[in-house]
Amino acid sequence: MKAKKYILSMVTVYMAYLTHGMQALIFSQNQVNFATKWGFDMSNPESAAYAAGAAAVSTAIAWTGFGKFISVWIGGEISDRVGRKKLMIGGAALYIVCFATMLTTTNATLAALAGGLAGVATSGFWDASGYPAVQEAYPAAPGTALIMIKFFVAASSIFYPIICVATGNLQINIILPLVLSVVVLVLACMAKFVYDDEKAKMGGKGGKKADQAEIDAAKARLLVAPGGFTKLLTYFYAFLVMAVMYGAQQYTKAFGLAYCGLSEMQAASFTTMYQVGSIVAVAFWAVMMSKLKWHPLKVLIIDSLMTAVALLGVLFIHQVAIVYIAILLLGFGCAGGALQTGLSVVQEFVPGPKGRNTGIYYTFMGAASYLMPVIVSRLTIISGESKAVYTLMVLMFVLAAIQVLATLYLIARYKKVFGASPMAK
Repeated sequence: MKAKKYILSMVTVYMAYLTHGMQALIFSQNQVNFATKWGFDMSNPESAAYAAGAAAVSTAIAWTGFGKFISVWIGGEISDRVGRKKLMIGGAALYIVCFATMLTTTNATLAALAGGLAGVATSGFWDASGYPAVQEAYPAAPGTALIMIKFFVAASSIFYPIICVATGNLQINIILPLVLSVVVLVLACMAKFVYDDEKAKMGGKGGKKADQAEIDAAKARLLVAPGGFTKLLTYFYAFLVMAVMYGAQQYTKAFGLAYCGLSEMQAASFTTMYQVGSIVAVAFWAVMMSKLKWHPLKVLIIDSLMTAVALLGVLFIHQVAIVYIAILLLGFGCAGGALQTGLSVVQEFVPGPKGRNTGIYYTFMGAASYLMPVIVSRLTIISGESKAVYTLMVLMFVLAAIQVLATLYLIARYKKVFGASPMAK
């Protein structure tokens, strides 16, 4: 069984995403500390200086998204050519450089550039190699292998916000993911990867030949061509999911502070509740897809409906207990592996090399990662942080509603393209 032989490669990928869960939150969870380190006066939350500091942090977050956007497509192509191992090693090395820069610099622009490089490391290196690697190592249930990536992202996202508030020490909060990056680098150097081994055995083309056999089998299942719009929508789905997920991940803490009257620790627990919901969802959907063979589209329609309903609760019911439940449901719906499950849908509708498909799909994800914090940064300067965050929540609901419609469309198209209903599986 491949999973046993290549267990270390799977451990490497999952450890990488444990580290990534911290990187994704490092700016937002340490907002005041970073802004103060960069020279902004953060003593008065109502002041223009505070808004400028908050906007600078949002800009750094946007640079992370920009790094993802510009790198993941080409990263997927490179992964298919040079293999998975080199990109996993390169991503870990780049993470070390980025965290070291964040730790030492007092310049907001340089810190934002480090965030951009972290985005490149995440998507151009790790997404492009790690996602295909776990599917190749566990072919018996590739959907489950993918969704487990989300489990490790969510796990670190649960305890990291609590650590940030408990320590209040920016240096410790940066050193922790820096150390984990070193661990990933060591593991990546030691691990064997399926694609690389097959490539080496067959003169550099083994991985491509194995991929082509899967592509041919997937194409044989198509009764009719999916159509250009359908293919585009499967890729664009990553934008919809990530836009909602990124907004919820980065700004639920700010929402709790501004609209629910919570303390710093209580607001940080919003992020924790969100991630608890995502972990519950990962475990639940892993069982549904691997044991009961639920189709990914069946999972996605439930996820998208739950996300939209949860956002309505967050927007219109500001009672603390209700919002906690809504945040939990939001984590279940939008952060419980919907992004990874959507990639499984891409592989069905658009048979092609895993690295390339992952690259295109995550390019749309990167666009959302970049645009959402840019929007928040502009709104913060114009109207202040609290109004900006509320406006963002409204936008997230609109995108969640579009996601519901997109999923319904893909379900209808699936019936025509494959001659079967995904809801029956």
